[in-house]
Formats: sequence, C-alpha cells, structure tokens
Amino acid sequence: MKNFNPADNIQDLQYFGEFGGVNPSISDSSTYTFLSAKTMFDTFEGNMEGCYLYSRHSSPSNLYLDKALAAMEGTETANVSASGMGAITPTLLQLCGTGDHIVSSRTIYGGTYAFLKNFTPRLGIKTTFVDITKLDVVEAAITPETKVLYCETVSNPLLEVADIEGLSKIAKRHNLTLVVDNTFSPLSVSPARLGADIVIHSLTKYINGSSDTVGGVTCASREFIDSLKNVNSGASMLLGPTMDSLRSASVMKNLRTLHIRMKQHSHNAMYLAQRFEKDGLKTVYPGLESHPSHEIYKTMINPEYGFGGMMTLDIGTLAKANELMELMQAKNLGYLAVSLGFYKTLFSAPGTSTSSEIPLEEQIEMGLTDGLIRFSIGLDNNIERSYQMMRACMMELNILIS
Repeated sequence: MKNFNPADNIQDLQYFGEFGGVNPSISDSSTYTFLSAKTMFDTFEGNMEGCYLYSRHSSPSNLYLDKALAAMEGTETANVSASGMGAITPTLLQLCGTGDHIVSSRTIYGGTYAFLKNFTPRLGIKTTFVDITKLDVVEAAITPETKVLYCETVSNPLLEVADIEGLSKIAKRHNLTLVVDNTFSPLSVSPARLGADIVIHSLTKYINGSSDTVGGVTCASREFIDSLKNVNSGASMLLGPTMDSLRSASVMKNLRTLHIRMKQHSHNAMYLAQRFEKDGLKTVYPGLESHPSHEIYKTMINPEYGFGGMMTLDIGTLAKANELMELMQAKNLGYLAVSLGFYKTLFSAPGTSTSSEIPLEEQIEMGLTDGLIRFSIGLDNNIERSYQMMRACMMELNILIS
C-alpha cells in the first residue's frame, strides 16, 4: 500500500487528442470503417488492438476511461458501462450460472439487493445474505455451490465496513471470486490492493461528482474483462449496457479532480460527525472512534483521502426525519434527493427510498430504522457555518435542545 497512490496513477496518464488537444478526442461514432475485410473480421474476433468495429464492443472514448479507472484501482484493465447496475449485473451473471450460489452482505444498495433476491433466482442462482462484518458467519454460509463473495467496502446505507483482507483470505481458501462495490470510498480505499478480485463503481456518484451522468465500471483482470466483452458469451457484450462516448469524456474530465473533492468531502463529513455526536445525536461515520469497524477501516484507507463523505443520523421517527430534511432543503443546506457525491449535501431516508426494495422485516433485522437519514456531505467551504445552520434546524424541530 505504501507505494500506491491512486490519484497519482490517474495523474500520470496523459492522452493527446486527435489534433494535439489536451483532452482526448471524443469518438462520436457508433460504427467504424475498415480498409480491408480481413481487418474487420480480425477486429470482430478481438484480435486487432487499436481497431474499432461498433461502439457496443468498444470505442476510443470508453477505452480512455477504462484505462484511467483501472489505473486508479490498480487492476489490469476495466470496462465502463451505462450505469452502476449495468456494471454489477453483468459481472455477477458472468461469474454465476444455474445452480450457483452467492454469499452477499445483507446491507447493500437496494437495487443490488433486489437483483440478487428477486431476479437471479429466476436464473437458478441463489444468494445468502449475511452480516459481512462477521467473518465466521460469512464462512459458515459458503456451500460447495458458492462462486462469489459480494460486498460493499462501506455499505449502503448503514455504513458497515467490510474487512476486505479477511474476506479475501476466505475467498482464496474456498476458491471464490471476491467482488467489492467501492462506490462509497473511491481513492480512500483500494480494494484490489487488499485482495479483491473485482472492483465495481457507480460512476454516477463521487467519480463523476456533478450528478449529471449515469455510469458504472468493472475493474478486474484482463482475462475477466475479456470474458465480459466476448461477442459469443460475454454478459456485458450481450446484455448491452454500453456507455455513451460523450458521457465517457465527461466522466474523464471530472475524474481529474476526484482527489481534491474526496479530501473535502471527507473533511466536512468528519467535522459534522464529530460535532453531531458531541451534541448527543446517534451518528454513524467510519471516522468516529465509536464506529464498530473504525480500527479496521483505519488500516484499510489511504489516509490522505480520509474516511469518506457518507454519514447517517438517526432522528427517531420517519415523520421527524422528513420534517428535518424538508427544512434543511428550505434553508439551502442541500437537497432532499437520492444519490451521492454532489457538490451540495444530499439527504434521504433510505428505508423509504434507496433501500425500499428491502422488505420491512429485513430492514428491521439489519438495523435500518425509520428515522435514519443518510447524508452525502457536500463540498461546503465553511463547514462550521453549515453545522450551525443544520443545528438551528434541529433546534427548531426540537430534535436538539440547547
């Protein structure tokens, strides 16, 4: 870990545009011409490096972004897709078929949960959901049919931390593939360096950072990415979640400032978490010593980028949470909106939004309460000012008593 800085790896990539531009030229074509039929055939078979056939297969713009994201995660290569789910679902379908089994964290993004709980059983793929923080429970759930361990570095929305090194040892012991969704912690954590086989991101969130683009990426070995893109059997190729070249170029430009943004997101989130915990609110943030996985997470992060920008507060009831979020939005403190990584703070009640796919009884079992608010802390310049304004909202609603 000492000689690996993901932001430096991004910075060291240097592309020239077609006409010498400092930004790579955008390939605004769906299909490409050939000077010979033989070259077209070889390209279709995947045997012609640097030649392009059709943008669902690949495009120069997508490959620029592939290379940058692989450098960031320290993997051999990567494959961008049209959404985060467009990365997650083909990856899991490439790894598993009828009769196979997945062991997954129980607290994951609602869309991923719904895919594993409701959709993959139609294909004969079963999933066991476990408390990913208990390695003995994880290992006990493995069967002879298990092919994949799946988790999020920092879980959505409860901010549980997966011990990636520990999970990697279990995966290797049982010949499993460890797939880690690192959406909540880009740059802060480098899962491939900790033993993950495949790293996934929703590019929609921190990596793009401006809430104007939907995208995803799978970072892995060249062998696995080639299998994903195989014209005869690749799940990504055949299901077609292709990222548009214009969007790739947009994400590429925003990626260059990710290191600056993540430092500020982390700084602001730590500040607010410490202050609200001191105020007596039930605050969850991996940077707090009170977080059950704080010590493990300290050993996992690239310290320069902090503990991330995600924080939760439990206000007690859904009605009170909704009241607070509406008031904060009215005071220009952020937006009552799903997603994360925007320059403004975003807040939502995940039990009725991003995790609503999870049945109520399972939400209760995992500790997802009605009054929980998930915060994606923004890039506020004066975070003390923001804290005082948020605190004033809470006092107005009698959540805090001075």
